[in-house]
Amino acid sequence: MQLAKRLENLGTETAFAVSEAAAAWKAQGHKIYPFHLGDINIPTPANIVAAQNKAIADGKTGYAPAAGIPPLREALAEVAGGERGINYTPENIAVQPGGKPVVTKFIQAVMEPGDEVLYPNPGYPIYESQIEYFGGAGRPYRYIETAHGFQMDMDYLESLITPRTRILIYNNCQNPLGTESSAAEMQHVAELAIKHNLWVLSDEAYFDVHYSGATTSIASLPGMKERTVILYTFSKKYAMTGWRLGAAIGPKEVIQAIARLNTNDESCTTHFVQWAGVEALRGDQTAARANVEILRERRDATVEILRQIEGVVVHKPESTFYLFPNVTGVMQRLGFKTVGEFADAALKQTGVSFCTRMHFGRPIPGETDHYVRFAYSGINAPDIREGLTLFRDWINSTAKGAAI
Repeated sequence: MQLAKRLENLGTETAFAVSEAAAAWKAQGHKIYPFHLGDINIPTPANIVAAQNKAIADGKTGYAPAAGIPPLREALAEVAGGERGINYTPENIAVQPGGKPVVTKFIQAVMEPGDEVLYPNPGYPIYESQIEYFGGAGRPYRYIETAHGFQMDMDYLESLITPRTRILIYNNCQNPLGTESSAAEMQHVAELAIKHNLWVLSDEAYFDVHYSGATTSIASLPGMKERTVILYTFSKKYAMTGWRLGAAIGPKEVIQAIARLNTNDESCTTHFVQWAGVEALRGDQTAARANVEILRERRDATVEILRQIEGVVVHKPESTFYLFPNVTGVMQRLGFKTVGEFADAALKQTGVSFCTRMHFGRPIPGETDHYVRFAYSGINAPDIREGLTLFRDWINSTAKGAAI
């Protein structure tokens, strides 16, 4: 008996592999400082929990429409659309069990085997996994580090486009880089999509995790609404990662296809969880705003201590809950050849656990610098300071010993 060969093309979310290593080290009695997984250790707002409990008590425990219950689709059209300055109707919404299913269903709906798909690298690894699993040809585009953070290499991106290119995956407020497009960069991306008649998947998981100013959706730019599907998730803004609630928002014909996939895959998103989503969108937003302030404090604490380490270059992003420090200098100080060795030593010596650049796509030829990713969403500020102080002191003492 053999498994299907297409499984060889199926990747994984590699941050979970780091979780296993951290859990194994913790099981041996060591304290772990978990910067590796972008989960959120903040409680879901009480009004959302109460709405779910009421829905269960009211008997909302059976099947629901494949595209989602009408009140949730209406709320998403009004609230998510309004926040983006876009006029959507419920027909533009297909509710999902999380944001991740939007990636796979969008690809199934618009990509033929052999089509080329542009996707960010470093980037969320599920893009690459799903493109290859369904027979597409992935074309990773890259970023350039500047004095102020990261920006897309637009010349490189444009050089990848051929007559076979069909899709552009765009993740503003980007995981793992924490970077956000300027208005000019987003406009350039939109112009390329229109010029080459590309579908766009706009991953907006971190649209609402913003510390200053406001985020813009590429779907709001002229000519983009009719070719863009937005990945919307309740996970980040409302601390609902385990609830598994999200939505695909986009042109009606694509949304209808995604709803058909819902019927085939899971029938529907959990009925009572959808009523919690209605409350999340229409109810009191105080707790959601407070969550951003908690994350701001954690960001500032993480950046402060990392900037005290010679050989670490870290930018302070205004969105997401990720940092992507350049650790090339500190690895040279300590004598590490690979970033994996550096991460493993940090875990064993300090308990600080983090992902590396290698967990976010295959390196593009020509890369020379080394990066790691710190997610500060799942660790409280006092533990951030405690863990990173140990991390800093270990590096300084090790570098001093190497120098002697």
